[in-house]
Order: sequence, then structure tokens, then C-alpha cells
Amino acid sequence: MITTILFDMNDVLYRYDRRVRVARLAALCNSSEAEVEAAIWGSGYEDSGDEGRMDADAYLAGFGARLGRALTVDEWAGALRAAVTPMPDILSLAAAVAQQAEVAVLTNNNLLVKRALDAVFPELGPIVGPNVFVSAEFCARKPDARAYLGCLERLRAAPGATLFIDDSARNVAGAERAGLAAYRFQDRGRLAAALEHAGLAPGMSLTPNGPRP
Repeated sequence: MITTILFDMNDVLYRYDRRVRVARLAALCNSSEAEVEAAIWGSGYEDSGDEGRMDADAYLAGFGARLGRALTVDEWAGALRAAVTPMPDILSLAAAVAQQAEVAVLTNNNLLVKRALDAVFPELGPIVGPNVFVSAEFCARKPDARAYLGCLERLRAAPGATLFIDDSARNVAGAERAGLAAYRFQDRGRLAAALEHAGLAPGMSLTPNGPRP
């Protein structure tokens, strides 16, 4: 029996367009978009934040140093918020399922994202409460088993009773290797059917936006 649903965040609950974020940061720092991309993503710096190699303050300081301009938390969070768009149909589905199961989020992200959740992802709180976890908390990025199992330990959830949902085939495979049930997200209709198949939200109208597969 599935008792916990663990959602990825980017491109499952929120659309994420890194190009928008890079453009915002470039304007803030009077840099080119290519320079921002190379300094943060091309250098591996963002991955190191996701892996928990630094706390939130150190991450922000290093982020600004690489761009040649110190950024405030509000500036950093504003650039990220501009790049994410809530997916109301999936958020509403998560809210419906939360009536019958524990619902949580596990995202490959750094500790500053955890600190800035209310500013960047305000829609999550009413649905999952404090159950938003970033990979940096577990010093491992998905698909490393430590990320999933560390999250489930916090939730006091069993891998075999947890359904993990992600748009990445690699992350889905990693969850399965860690002992979780896993589903690769495609669209609301197929996800709703998968949740119903798992015994969640029986009798509810969860598939108004598309046919079942």
C-alpha cells in the first residue's frame, strides 16, 4: 500500500526556464548571459550547492563572487522566482492526494532554496507544509540513493510504501534502485491514472484534463 507520495519539483509541480533566470542574473550583474551560464552552471558550482558542500550563506556569497557582484537574498530569489511557473493542474492534484496520503517534495537544490521557499515557491506550503526537502540536506543529488533514503528517514516513511514522481528517467531509475515505487511524469491525465491505480483518491474526478493511457 502506498502511503507517501514524493514529488520532484521542477517540471513536475513548476515549469522551470533557466534561460529566464540567467537573463535576470546577467542584467543584475552587468554580465552577458554566456558569462553567467559558464560561471554558475558550466563551472559545476550549482551542482556543488545541490550536493550540500556549503551552507546557504556560503552558497550566496560564492554565487555573487562568481558573477562579480554581491547579491542579496531577495535579488537571488527574485531571479529564481521569475524562472518558475506554477503548474496549477498538478498542484491541485497533489492537494487532492494529500487528503489520503503523506505528500512531500524532493528536489535537487541547494540550502538557499530551502531558506527561500516561501518567496520562490509560495504555492507549496498550503499543500505539503514543511515537507519540502532539497538534496543538499542529504549531501547527495538524485539519482544517488542517499537523497531518497535520507528524505524518507525524515518523513519516517518506508521505501516500499512510497511513490516517487519525477520527469527524469534517470531519477526514476535511481528511486527504484533505492526500493521506492516510481513513476515518470508526463502529464496530469496519466499521473492521475497512476495515482488511482496505486489506490489513491478513489472515486474522485482526477482526470478532467486528459484521457487515461
